[in-house]
Amino acid sequence: MAWALKLPLTDEVIESGLVQDFDASLSGIGQELGAGAYSMSDVLALPIFKQEESNLPPDSDNKILPFQYVLCAATSPAVKLHDETLTYLNQGQSYEIRMLDNRKIGELPEITGKMVKSIIRVVFHDRRLQYTEHQQLEGWRWNRPGDRILDLDIPMSVGIIDPRANPTQLNTVEFLWDPSKRTSVFIQVHCISTEFTMRKHGGEKGVPFRIQIDTFKENENEEYTEHLHSASCQVKVFKPKGADRKQKTDREKMEKRAPQEKEKYQPSYETTILTECCPWPEVTYVSNSPSPGFNSTHNSFPVAEGNGSPNHQPEPVIPVADVSKRCFIFGSVLFFSSQNLLPTATPQDAQQWLLRNRFSPFCRLFTNFSGADLLKLTREDVIQICGPADGIRLFNALKGRVVRPRLTIYVCQESQQTRDQQVKHENGDAAANTFFVYHAIYLEELTSAELTEKIAQLFNILPRQINQIFKQGPTGIHVLVSDEMIQNFQDEVCFVLDTMKDDSNDGYHIILK
Repeated sequence: MAWALKLPLTDEVIESGLVQDFDASLSGIGQELGAGAYSMSDVLALPIFKQEESNLPPDSDNKILPFQYVLCAATSPAVKLHDETLTYLNQGQSYEIRMLDNRKIGELPEITGKMVKSIIRVVFHDRRLQYTEHQQLEGWRWNRPGDRILDLDIPMSVGIIDPRANPTQLNTVEFLWDPSKRTSVFIQVHCISTEFTMRKHGGEKGVPFRIQIDTFKENENEEYTEHLHSASCQVKVFKPKGADRKQKTDREKMEKRAPQEKEKYQPSYETTILTECCPWPEVTYVSNSPSPGFNSTHNSFPVAEGNGSPNHQPEPVIPVADVSKRCFIFGSVLFFSSQNLLPTATPQDAQQWLLRNRFSPFCRLFTNFSGADLLKLTREDVIQICGPADGIRLFNALKGRVVRPRLTIYVCQESQQTRDQQVKHENGDAAANTFFVYHAIYLEELTSAELTEKIAQLFNILPRQINQIFKQGPTGIHVLVSDEMIQNFQDEVCFVLDTMKDDSNDGYHIILK
């Protein structure tokens, strides 16, 4: 079929139509760029501005935040555009956090020329771990006694005043700083992400943490309680140099991706900007490490009620507020009273029991188990869940099985009243109901050092206060107690303990009669 024009078009008609079409195409340009139709939010939605956009809260309307915190560590390149940044840190390495004053002129004049307080925390990123944070931290404290999760590198820090680290809050540090001056704080994270994951066969995926900073100003009572600003970022902590290897691995993986795939991921930034968040709720932790206490009276010690090794359920010497977590300290060794798990125990009590008995890796598996649920497990069930070694140990702990000590001796503290009663008993003048209170000492290693520690535990003193232990021999001679002598003690032998002041120092000699 052939097309034909019915009416011939002159050159003037064609030219006139082209002019009208061109004018129509230009007519909307001025309107589209007008003040009413133009919006910066369309531009900010582009991927290139995604990092900046993530640093603003959803309802902030692009407001300027009073402070900004910058962690001097590179972000991972293997994070998708709409996800939060992730930063890798090395365990124990010092990282700088720059505390920047971002206020406009005249904003927050009440803090001008004054100090503010910032609290830095390392907390869990996953919500499920936040619910059991206290149990997780107590388990870490048990496995790493004397260590902290978060520390300040004070010599490298600049502009911080009165830095503090509460010994009962291992994951928290705080300090004062002047926003008008240059301030940089260096932190060290000592826990690694895989310490809070279940051990399988290697290559466990570590849990992410959050580094959060909360800043407060003074109130009328000069207490730093009025909240000003909070921000946080997501991190993972690796063993030394592990973060560098992980960063290199992520970079190599991204280089192998196709160009269209790379566009779905954020670039790696040299620093990490902490994004605004809600303030972290204050939690009061119960201290399980009271200071050691003892009474050093001359020639007479207050005897604690009960004595023995941790396997034989000793009574605590120093009471603390939480009865379910009773403990006592001698020297630098911490002993927990190994109470049996009761069927009436709640899931929270069962979690505490697992932590006290060194089963923290399995706390998450038994999160909702009550005492009755755990006690109903058979030996085969526990072995299948926890493996042969830990399963047998957990089953024996649940059933309260105690290993018999290698040697048991009974001791009684000699006093003037004891001497008088003994003299009356020898003369036949003692009353028929006279009796002496003895305390059991359980020995496993059969050494003089162990005996010294157990006697010090009985008297509620430090082992170093006992200089020597003697056994009264024939004709009243004093024989130095050695390991070999203890190994030849008869089981369940009885002794009366006498104390003698050492003239050369403030220690004592113990005499076994």
